[in-house]
Amino acid sequence: MRIILLGEPGAGKGTYSAELVKRYGIPQISTGDMLRAAVKAGTALGRQAQEYMKKGELVPDSVVIELIRERIQERDAAKGFILDGFPRTVPQAQSLEKMLESMSIGLSTVLKIEVNKATLLRRLTGRRVCPNCGATYNIDTMKPKKDGICDKCGKELIQRPDDRPETIENRLAVYQKDTAPLIEFYEKKGLLRRVQCEGEYNEVMARIFDSLEKVAKV
Repeated sequence: MRIILLGEPGAGKGTYSAELVKRYGIPQISTGDMLRAAVKAGTALGRQAQEYMKKGELVPDSVVIELIRERIQERDAAKGFILDGFPRTVPQAQSLEKMLESMSIGLSTVLKIEVNKATLLRRLTGRRVCPNCGATYNIDTMKPKKDGICDKCGKELIQRPDDRPETIENRLAVYQKDTAPLIEFYEKKGLLRRVQCEGEYNEVMARIFDSLEKVAKV
């Protein structure tokens, strides 16, 4: 199962990815995590990426694509993978497509997480993260056992600057401009599956799994 997850900031892609990892035994591939790991390991691509990061510049798509190529050749990705956070634009999707074709790999589906704007705003403004271990909570839907304290390590939770109301509208506008065109791109290829992700968590996961099981039977 080779999956791309699409959805606005706050749609729940990270949460749903974790469930898919457990269900299908395939890794979630985050380009941000890959970049940090490559830099830390001092690989050739990591050193190349670090040069751009030192200057405060975006790492070129070509470097990210090569990181993905290396990552999906690792043993744990033999049965598939979940791409979360990439591609973000149509040119990135086209580059990814060419790379996968060169490896004779096809995507199973592109899962579009459907959530209305009011829910997105509530989730984003309610999100709290642990600055120590990275655990994520939500003051409405995933509360810690003790208010404001991480269940895992006991550190005080924080609200990220980009989860504050004044920046959320801009993040959603950027998504619509840059990432939303991917929906049409993958729809034309017959890969897009929309899943309504409003409602109770277990019901949402059941809809996601049902959509993916239909793909597996094709």
